[in-house]
Amino acid sequence: MEEFAAFFIFMMFFWVILFAIVVLGFIFWIMMLIDAAQRDFKKSEDKIVWILVIALAQLIGAIIYYFVIKRKNKH
Repeated sequence: MEEFAAFFIFMMFFWVILFAIVVLGFIFWIMMLIDAAQRDFKKSEDKIVWILVIALAQLIGAIIYYFVIKRKNKH
């Protein structure tokens, strides 16, 4: 019975951590989508392209946008 309890606790901890990662990823994705929609790009086509990249590639697109556009403009 103790093995089942330990396994149950491990699985609950695993699912809570996984849920937190998914929620944080979703929030990051929304933040990058909003940033791309509000940012002034040199060309208007760039805005459409980045919004499509973020929307279609989801988290991967948001990460690419962060490193290529958002982080570059901080310096």
